[in-house]
Amino acid sequence: MVGWPISTIFYYKRLSKTSQPTTTATIAEDDNRLGRWVVCSAWPYVNDRPHLGTFTHLLSADVYARYLRLKGEDVVMVSGSDEHGAPIEVEAIRRKITPRQLTNQYHRVFTRSIKQFNIQFDNYTRTESPVHKKFVQEFYRTLDKNGYVFKQNIILPYCENDKRFLPDRFVEGECPYCHYIPARGDQCDNCGRVLDPKDLINPYCVLDHSTPIMKESASWFFDLPKLSDQLKKYVEENPNLPENARRRSMLRRTRTFRRMLGNSA
Repeated sequence: MVGWPISTIFYYKRLSKTSQPTTTATIAEDDNRLGRWVVCSAWPYVNDRPHLGTFTHLLSADVYARYLRLKGEDVVMVSGSDEHGAPIEVEAIRRKITPRQLTNQYHRVFTRSIKQFNIQFDNYTRTESPVHKKFVQEFYRTLDKNGYVFKQNIILPYCENDKRFLPDRFVEGECPYCHYIPARGDQCDNCGRVLDPKDLINPYCVLDHSTPIMKESASWFFDLPKLSDQLKKYVEENPNLPENARRRSMLRRTRTFRRMLGNSA
């Protein structure tokens, strides 16, 4: 599946008591607009101990939630440990343990750190919880049933020694822009450029340092263009979103998605 990354520190949704558009002026004039809030922060990967990059957004969300609570608002703050992804699998393979053993260890570390910093989550959960797994499975099955998932062959790195396709974090090499080594298959940590494994100079598999070959693989994608009109309408006409957010068009992201698929064909 293709997932769109979260680019904000945290995201909140105002459940307005009125239907008027939200602006700074109307909020100041009508305190009754404020009432029920959900404060969310990005779910940190639990492939290692917490550090500034994986903890700052949790603190930021807590500060904002505390501010709302001081104003007398009804606030729910939620997040959880992200136990799925290439960084977790890579680290587990290196340690010769299962991904679940790794995430069990660091989920405990994260929850302990959250308590030590007195971050007041109403619900800090994990992606391996039965509730989360059930929701995700039902969500994607519904998408597939309604025709919003399609299959397409793309070219991916393949390790002949390990007999497996390699996600971007399983491939490293030389950055084609700044020539930093080792640059990851998804991003160069030196220059910050977003990369594709096919962009790397002298790429190698992080598991055994062999040179991968490029091989065709079937993949499944969320058909975002099918929903572009509905999403554009939702964003532009939603009175609970700030004015600058309503002005943004989802078509830009849809065009990016189409170009990505075209380049991978």
